[in-house]
Amino acid sequence: MKTSFRQCLGIQVACLSLWPILAFSQSPDLQQNLEACKAGREACDQSKLTAPQSAAVALAAHGRNVSNCRNGYDSCDHSKLTEPEKNALALADHQRNVSDCNGGMQSCDDSKLTPIEAREMAAGQHQRNLTECKDGSGGCDRSKLTPSEIGEVNIARRQLNASDCSSGSGQCDPAQLTPSQTKDASAAEHQRNAQNCENGWDECDHSKLTPLEAKQAAYSEHQHNLTACKDGEETCDYTKLTAVETKTLADAEHKRNYAACLKGYGYCDASRLTAEEAHSIQPKGH
Repeated sequence: MKTSFRQCLGIQVACLSLWPILAFSQSPDLQQNLEACKAGREACDQSKLTAPQSAAVALAAHGRNVSNCRNGYDSCDHSKLTEPEKNALALADHQRNVSDCNGGMQSCDDSKLTPIEAREMAAGQHQRNLTECKDGSGGCDRSKLTPSEIGEVNIARRQLNASDCSSGSGQCDPAQLTPSQTKDASAAEHQRNAQNCENGWDECDHSKLTPLEAKQAAYSEHQHNLTACKDGEETCDYTKLTAVETKTLADAEHKRNYAACLKGYGYCDASRLTAEEAHSIQPKGH
């Protein structure tokens, strides 16, 4: 009997000593299950939850349903909302619909607007249409404009066309320009072409330059080419350099090459050195 009692006591002590280990090994699984239940995932096992955990899960599910209803999701269950939550949802839905209607969105349900909200929506739509007509947008409906607004639109469109013609951008229609606007657009186009030629850009028509502009463009192009040659760029055209410029560049390149060979740093072409220069850079003792 004493032996059996001692054996049982030993087993109990061993079980008690292993209990924290067993509990620790199970706690991560229980925590994962709790998180799954709170998130509403299929992996949730409600039978493993304690009473406080079940309450926390129910609270999380309720909050998720409120959020779904606020976002207009199909998973929303209105029957599970409290009266204050239903009232708040109705208010949020109404405000969202008013905003959609005022913004011209397809989700707008104008049947749910009050008379005042409907009038404000109509005024907003009319103003948007007027703006689109003035801007030349595709959504313009001129049939919805008043006679005075049509006059405003015509003026705005002529001004926009004149601006497009002067800037060389947009959709310019020269036929709609007044004589004064035609003159201004031609002057702007001429100035733009002169600047293009002076900057060496492709959009240059030399035939449209005045003698003075052609001279300025030629000088600018020559300077651009000279700079490109000095910098060793591919765009350099040595045939356009003067004899003095060619000699100056050659002297500068000769000095650079000699310095590179002398210092041992940079590109060095020893074949271009004079005999005296080649001798001066020979290692000592040769």
